[in-house]
Amino acid sequence: MQQITLFHVDNVSHLVQPEEFGGLDMDSPATEFFTDFKKHRPLIIEGGTPALDAAMLMRRSHARMKLVTDVKGEFIGTLTIDDLSDVNLMVKVANGERLKDVTVSEMMCPKRDILAMDIHEIEDATIGDVIETLQRSGQSHCLVVDKSRDHIRGLIAASEVERRLHVPIRIEKIPTFIDIFNNVRHPVM
Repeated sequence: MQQITLFHVDNVSHLVQPEEFGGLDMDSPATEFFTDFKKHRPLIIEGGTPALDAAMLMRRSHARMKLVTDVKGEFIGTLTIDDLSDVNLMVKVANGERLKDVTVSEMMCPKRDILAMDIHEIEDATIGDVIETLQRSGQSHCLVVDKSRDHIRGLIAASEVERRLHVPIRIEKIPTFIDIFNNVRHPVM
């Protein structure tokens, strides 16, 4: 057994930060920016949670997105802070729902509408490749799936890439038919 020596830290003052060891750029491997759910617990919220509670929790914790699960803990969709905007909530009220009764599952993006990347493609891609894909699709984040095992393995978020590379990344949401329909049906004043 090796003996380890302890010493006082009174002469040590610098706290190392991950950014100091960056050396990362748009040509860096995409896996460097991948939040792997094998190593990090995903942010989740249950679909039956009241939307107002979810909005408060997400704002308080500065979470921009959460994965939505059913009562059995299985993935059913994603919820972003934008999904919980006052405008989106007021559309529900305008359609006759009571605000306090609106749930996360009514506000989320259901999994059938979510696009994802395969982990095996991420392993061979640069973060620049991923960002270009996100920009083309109008998505600010993307789930990473292991298709061979039917597992959601993780997430890549443009905001995390922005933060770590210190570069602005512009992602313009591409409106869907339902977005256009809702804007025509319930125009924002």
